[in-house]
Formats: sequence, structure tokens, C-alpha cells
Amino acid sequence: MAIPDSFIEELVSRCDIVDVVSDYVQLTKRSGSNQFGLCPFHSEKTPSFSVSPDKQIYHCFGCGKGGGVISFIMEIENLPFRDAVAFLARRAGMEVPDEDGDKELAGRRARLLELNKSAARWFYDNLSRPEGEKAVSYIQKRRLTKRTVTNFGLGAAPDDWYALVNEMRRRGFSDQELLDAGLAKRGKNGGVYDVFRNRLIFPVIDVRGSVIGFSGRILDDGEPKYLNTPDTPVFSKSRNLFALNLAKRSKRGMLILAEGNVDVVMLHQAGFDCAVASLGTSLTAEQARLMSRYTKNVVIAYDSDAAGVKAAQRAIGLLEPAGLQVRVLRMEGAKDPDEFIKAKGPDAFELLLERSANHVEYRILAVKAKYDMDTDDGRLGFLKEATELLAENPNAVEREIYAKRVAEYAGVSAEAVQSELRGAMRKNSATERKKRERQAMRPELTVQPAAKNIRYENVASAAAEEGIVRLLMADPELVRYTEGLKREDFTSGFLGGIYERVVSRATEHREVTPAVISATLSPEEASQLTRILQGPVNMGNAREALSDYIDKIKTEAVKKSGRRDLLAVRDKYQKKKGLGG
Repeated sequence: MAIPDSFIEELVSRCDIVDVVSDYVQLTKRSGSNQFGLCPFHSEKTPSFSVSPDKQIYHCFGCGKGGGVISFIMEIENLPFRDAVAFLARRAGMEVPDEDGDKELAGRRARLLELNKSAARWFYDNLSRPEGEKAVSYIQKRRLTKRTVTNFGLGAAPDDWYALVNEMRRRGFSDQELLDAGLAKRGKNGGVYDVFRNRLIFPVIDVRGSVIGFSGRILDDGEPKYLNTPDTPVFSKSRNLFALNLAKRSKRGMLILAEGNVDVVMLHQAGFDCAVASLGTSLTAEQARLMSRYTKNVVIAYDSDAAGVKAAQRAIGLLEPAGLQVRVLRMEGAKDPDEFIKAKGPDAFELLLERSANHVEYRILAVKAKYDMDTDDGRLGFLKEATELLAENPNAVEREIYAKRVAEYAGVSAEAVQSELRGAMRKNSATERKKRERQAMRPELTVQPAAKNIRYENVASAAAEEGIVRLLMADPELVRYTEGLKREDFTSGFLGGIYERVVSRATEHREVTPAVISATLSPEEASQLTRILQGPVNMGNAREALSDYIDKIKTEAVKKSGRRDLLAVRDKYQKKKGLGG
């Protein structure tokens, strides 16, 4: 059975959207009754993420995402509907009604976590067996202590195609569970074999202490160097960070973002217990937001090679919009933190950490390194790119400070750089103004809706259908004037479904609010509904507008079908025009 509507209504009423969103987004700017912050779903420097305490919905004017408190948790935590409901229910001290589907899903997830835990223990125990000798040799070569190995639960995957599969079968796990957990793959002959072979194993543990996946480093010259668990029902590479379960307890007041697992392990061993790393992929916006829950300060400690510099530049663009203060290490004489610490010691790294560059300085120096500053063309190229970089900085004080720094590097006056900077900023303003003007010129209906899985076959009719939804959401009592209009009359199945749900609830005198209506929609559908509700609505002539919208729907239906019998239905509503109250 489905979760009762009455439970969803009570859950939504208990979970104030401002309180829930504030756990993830710093809401500071106000516009009327709405609160604004930086969108957690895309990178931006100017707040366009709006939360409405009155309607209990959110909407981003930048990326278009929106909905109620349930869809927000579905998006931000990457949870299916029922898990998001359970998440909020725990927060509100409520118990979700029993449902067989929920129990089945929860049982499946629990089995996968149990399998991962069992596999992690087996990998760890292999270090004490002959099949773990190569991993032990690698651990000794990297100078990892026994305490570090235990602390991270490191292990060994033997150079064997079926060792883990056979052991987990013996422990009662099925082949399908091994496949679902990403620990095995199916071969051409239909059998299954181990994913991790001949590797040093790093268990990936979430902040709740559950083993959700694995990362394995090859123990010879094979490829790939690192192999990670694919996305599974309990693991998402883009939404987790290696060692965050340990780093979240650090007293340092920061997180050090390293490139690889070994760097992280070595940093922790050297006393820098706040180090984390992404999992086989470039840093994601989700990971940046995850870090912002535990700190406001991040130091990037990527490799010093060209690829590391490029990755650091990209990471800055994700971390800063998440509200994080970003600094970057410049490790001269070493390619990564592990090499630096081994060569110069933890104290030297501590000093390096204290002197880490502000990300603006780091980016300017990265631009400077691209040009030959001994030539006029080189200095001109540097000045152009550096001023364009500074023009994007919203902080006026930082712009002034670093403009002087740029002038020093280029050997020109600060006034000359300021003049170039003002020109770059005017250009940016003009570009942004044109963008806003183009947006303002768009008709009330967006021809291509925000949700990718929603298509409007008849744009003219859909515009009227959106208008009806806006009116009825603003005043559910208007449903008494929609007699004869059915869901089937809507050209958009999505809008017809919203209409039917609103009419049903209003007729039964039940609550009709954006938060309740969007509660059972998918995140994409909830975003579309909130986008529609941002449109203008004039309640002064609501009945006339409603009649016009219905007339438009019927007229478009006649045009498409050619059925003259529909004209009678259309004329019925045309006669109602001009009625007041």
C-alpha cells in the first residue's frame, strides 16, 4: 500500500522548509517574505535560490529546480521518494506507516551494507595471509604504520578471479547481491567473477560508519591504477568523499582536499586528520556541498603538475559557490603531499599549510605561469586574462588588492590595471544585462519546460493549462467553475494530472498547497510545477481568466481534432465571460 496522503500532509506541515533547507544552504538575503541563498544544485556567485516560507516551496531562478520539502531532500540527498519521506520522518520524530515495498527496499540495502562489511573484513584479514604479501610489501614501501592500516581498514584483494566471490557465497550471499554491490561482474559464460583483483583495498565508509563501497590500487604496472565501486543502491561516487568519516571529527577547523587515497592516508598518519579525497572522479558540486556541512575552510592540496593545477582551478569554481573559503597549497620541490612530507617532514607541511595562498592569488599566479613576462606580448596577454579573472570577483576589496598585485607582476601602474578592470566589469555587466533582457522577452510559457521528461505537444493549449493550474493553486475554490473540464481535455499529461489532483482535494475540502501537491511528484515534475507558479496571476478577474483559459483549451482541441461537437462545449464557457462574482 502507498503511504497515506494524511501522513504526507502531516509530515510536510511538521518539516518547515526554511529549517530543512538551512541545514544545507545559508539563507541570508531577503526579498519580500522569501529568503535567498546560493543554489545547492548548481554553481553560482549571486544568490538565485529562493525559499518561500508562505508557500513552503523552493525555486532556483538559475537552474530551474524547485518543489517542496520532500523533493528538496530527494535532490540534495539523492534519495528515492520513500527514503526521503523516511529521512524527514526521523527528523520530525514520526514513524512511517509500514509498507511491503519499503521493507523490501530497506532489506535489500541492509543486505548490501552487510555484504560490504563482510567483504571489508575479508580484505583486511588477507593482509595476514600469504595471498596478501604483495599488498603488505606495498604498505611497507609507502611506510604506512600498522595503526594507519587498522584505522583505515586497508586490505588486500588477491590476484585471483574468484576468491571473493567464492568466500562471500560461502558466507551466504548470492551472486545477485555481489553484482548489486559492485563487487562482481558477470562473465560471457554467465558466471560471475571478482571486480577487485591484485589490489590494495581502501574501504569507503560514510559518515554514519557504514562500508558503502571500495577503492582499489593496482599492485603492479597494470591499468587502471585505481578502481572504484560503481554506483550502487548504497553508494554514489559523486556524493561521497574518501575519509570524511574520519575527517569530520578533526579539530583543525578545515578540510584538506587531496587527489588520491594514498595522499589522504599519509596526511592522516602525519597528523593532518582533516584530509579527504574524491573517489576516482573530478570534484563534484555535490561533494563541495557535502564539505560545506562540516567546515567553512578548504585547502586544496592537489598534485603540482599541470593536471593538478587544472584540477585545482576547477575545484575552486565548485567550492567557492558552496560558501567555502578556499586556499591552495603550492608544493615546490614535491609533486604531492605524500612526497613533500617524506622529504621535508610534517612540520614543513604545517608551515606550508599556514602559508597556503588565497585562491585568487593562486589563480593569478597560474595565469602568470602561462606567459613570458619578459616580453611585451606576454605581459599584455597576462594583463588581459588576469583582469578578466578579477572582474568576475564580487568582492570589491579583493579586486583592489589583487589589481595592485597584477600591476606589480606586469610592471605597470595600478591605475592602468584598474582602468582595464573597469572595462572588463562593464563588459560583464552588459553581457548579464542582455541575458536578463532575453529572459524577460520570453513568453509566459517556456516552450521547452524545465523537466526533461515533460513535453508540451500543443504550446498554446499548454499555456492555458498552466494558467488554470496557477489560478486553482492560488484559490482552490475556483474549482466550482471548471465543471465539464476533465483531465483528458489537457494536452499535457503532467498538467492534467496536477489539475485532477487539485480538483479532487479541493472537492473533498482537503488542503491544497504547493508543498502538498508537489510532495508526491518527482523532483523534475516538482521543479516544473514551481516554475509554473512563479508566473503572474491576477486574482481580481480570476473567474474571467479561468473561463478564457478553458475556452482556449477547447478551441485548440477543436482545431486538432476537427470535431464540431466540441464547439458546443466551448460555447458553454464563452457565455460565462463577463460574469463577476
